[in-house]
Amino acid sequence: MKNVLITGVAGFVGRHFTKYFLDNKFKVLGIDNLQQYTGSVDPINWPLFNPYDYKNFKFIKIDCVDWFRKNKNIKFDYVLHLAAIVGGREMIENNPIAVAQDLTIDSKFWEWCVAAKPKKIVYFSSSACYPINLQTKSSYRLLKEGDINFKKKLGIPDYTYGWAKLTGEYLAKISFEKYGLKSVCYRPFSGYGEDQDINYPFPNLCKNIILAKKSKIVQVWGDGNQKRDFIHIDDCVSGVIKTMDIINDGSPINLSTGIHTSFNDFLNISKKIVGYNFKIIKRKSMPTGVFARGGCTKKQTSLGFKYKISLKDGIKKSIDFIENKFVNS
Repeated sequence: MKNVLITGVAGFVGRHFTKYFLDNKFKVLGIDNLQQYTGSVDPINWPLFNPYDYKNFKFIKIDCVDWFRKNKNIKFDYVLHLAAIVGGREMIENNPIAVAQDLTIDSKFWEWCVAAKPKKIVYFSSSACYPINLQTKSSYRLLKEGDINFKKKLGIPDYTYGWAKLTGEYLAKISFEKYGLKSVCYRPFSGYGEDQDINYPFPNLCKNIILAKKSKIVQVWGDGNQKRDFIHIDDCVSGVIKTMDIINDGSPINLSTGIHTSFNDFLNISKKIVGYNFKIIKRKSMPTGVFARGGCTKKQTSLGFKYKISLKDGIKKSIDFIENKFVNS
């Protein structure tokens, strides 16, 4: 039985990878400090399944930095590093120093990897590491992995979160070149899913759409024209599993659909799904981030991955789940 370590296991992404590995008979060790406001959930309360139903699951509540310091001799076949301080747009823009803790988390992670030498490292970076000058209203396009080159060009990423993830990718590259550590870096775009924390934009919008059956209004931050590349968590998991053993030198792969969708378009799609109309109230004073962020899919496709879940189907899945969980309960 192969051993897998998942840091940040109790978060939205960690829970879905845990389910995959448990179902496929991997022995999973998950660590998470269950920090408030991060979307992490104690494993005993995971919304879609109970990991304790599996004998091959073990959870330790601990800060990953402390765990790295104390456990340098355990061998793993795969390590998925998901632990990070993220939060929504408000957190990224209004509390950037707190987000900068990711620099510490990732530096200690790679230091641990040098000592522990796992067979394969899956590092979760972010689309926030892409240069913001490629995501403006006057000049935007689908972002390619090659838009970041540590030898030729970097650009300015998105706030401290972008800088932290960019640094993590650089450490992956250095760890391969200097220590022979095999890794691959993933740049997920706007991931979403039914059990995502309700404070994140996608599920929050879905909840407000449900409530709009009575209120007849939904609020959107900014003017609603900002665009994102929404990809379902099941597609993210599938993309990683299909490609993670192909690349070993720390090179990046997007997890994206290649489709820019504005928040206004998101709401208009939702109107057709729920079958009723509502007014869109625009909160232009709220932070919105870059104007347009979408990922080129050419590299993913060449490696054998293409997303399957359409945004329309994804919105419907989330609305149905949230309605049953928060509205009808």
